Amino acid sequence: MTYQHNAPFRADVVGSYLRPAELKAARADFEAGRIDAAELKAVEDKAITELVAKQKAAGLRVITDGEFRRAYWHLDFMWGLNGVKRGTAPILFKGSDGTPVTEAAGVDGELSGEHHPFVEHYKFVKALEDENTIAKQTVPSPAQTLFVLQQGIAEEAHSPYKDNDALAEAIANAYIQVAHDLYEAGCRTLQFDDCTWGAFVGEDFKDTVFGVDAKTVQRQYAAVNNAVIASVPADMVVTTHICRGNYQSQWFSAGGYGQVADVLFGEENVAAYYLEFDDDRSGDFEPLAKVSGDKKVVLGLITSKKPELENPEAIKARIAEAAQYVPLERLCLSTQCGFASTEEGNHLTEDQQWAKIALVRSIAEEVWN
Repeated sequence: MTYQHNAPFRADVVGSYLRPAELKAARADFEAGRIDAAELKAVEDKAITELVAKQKAAGLRVITDGEFRRAYWHLDFMWGLNGVKRGTAPILFKGSDGTPVTEAAGVDGELSGEHHPFVEHYKFVKALEDENTIAKQTVPSPAQTLFVLQQGIAEEAHSPYKDNDALAEAIANAYIQVAHDLYEAGCRTLQFDDCTWGAFVGEDFKDTVFGVDAKTVQRQYAAVNNAVIASVPADMVVTTHICRGNYQSQWFSAGGYGQVADVLFGEENVAAYYLEFDDDRSGDFEPLAKVSGDKKVVLGLITSKKPELENPEAIKARIAEAAQYVPLERLCLSTQCGFASTEEGNHLTEDQQWAKIALVRSIAEEVWN
């Protein structure tokens, strides 16, 4: 029997986990040509099965594949779309410790979402559900894909999209296809991971985004996400995780949610927001007053970037503070991000990872019984 509740949960997680050494070695062997795709998949299947067992043992209601079949939280999905190629229009970010990170994907033809590999990936996790758990699929948001692909729109000789509106419409249609294929595979909780809003609050993009007024871009990005949300069946819950970067314990931007609250919290039609609040880079809770309707907020108060455990009493006090703006019954608790947005992972051990999750659960039990 399938678990009858859906995300978000009082004790929740964003979705990515540290890769075990065996999986990292297998991926390196595959890249070097020492093993084939079938051999790599066998290692991935084993690692994911073991991960799901650990998630269940930790008392989590939501299970994921930990993004174990990906190198990146976002690019692998983009590369799986028809009409997207690797290594085009790189965006150079400078991480919080000075390490540069290059992201690359570009348009190479008509975009579409048929036969996306993530659908088969989801089916594997779906088969591991039980009466206490539901499988969640994480993907980069449509807005995130627009943010990445629009970089090379003027230079891509093979791109049929000569303006952002046409590109946004094509991305939305591709996502709609993937979302419906996931639904047919049994998916009922879909999470849009989104670094665009975290970028918009930083100094580089708070006024203009690629030469366009920031508020105009915010509304376009909310619209492309909403177009996909509006298309899915009513019993498919769509949530979003807002991030300011999570690469080997680095972050890429800083700033409170006030800059984007009107559009993000007021106009984007998700069921819940998973929000970073693990340090002062995210600002205070006041912008949560803009969260419209009965949407829920998952407070990312437990950092996934550092191994040290937070003080439970301090976390409970922060939950109480957030409840001044969103009622406690619409709040949940999670880690601020996943533990491995890229395959390298953050700077903590697997034991420390599970200790963080245990802390989330123990605090949630105290606050919400």
